[in-house]
Amino acid sequence: MKFQRQRREEVNVNLTPLIDVVFLLLIFFMVSTTFTKETHLEVDLPEAAEATQLEEQPQTVDIIISAEGTFSVNGQPLINTQAETLRIAILKVLGDQASLDQKPPLIVTADAKTPHQFVVTAMDVAGQLGFDKLSITTQQAAE
Repeated sequence: MKFQRQRREEVNVNLTPLIDVVFLLLIFFMVSTTFTKETHLEVDLPEAAEATQLEEQPQTVDIIISAEGTFSVNGQPLINTQAETLRIAILKVLGDQASLDQKPPLIVTADAKTPHQFVVTAMDVAGQLGFDKLSITTQQAAE
């Protein structure tokens, strides 16, 4: 007896439905995902719960920054908001103490709505001039 061998059919996996499902999932996630920017934070400064007043120092350098970003050094307003102008004004206030290692305390007073860049500029100029005692004033929180 001669048995005839049955021919085997080739086994094929059809990838078309799999690709369709993957594309549908991709489209679903692209449509349902929201992209938000987390860089816009609202910060209301400055307030402190317990502010202690420092004793009045005989010689201090006061930098006052308005809401528009204009600088004032020891009550004298500056003509512009450039860092070099602020540096020259601080050196003028220091006078003979500019070359000393022990500089007087520096106090930065900024409006709550002052852009942060102006405060950073004032702190950067103070650091370049060698101030190691820096205070930032705040107001006491309303109860």
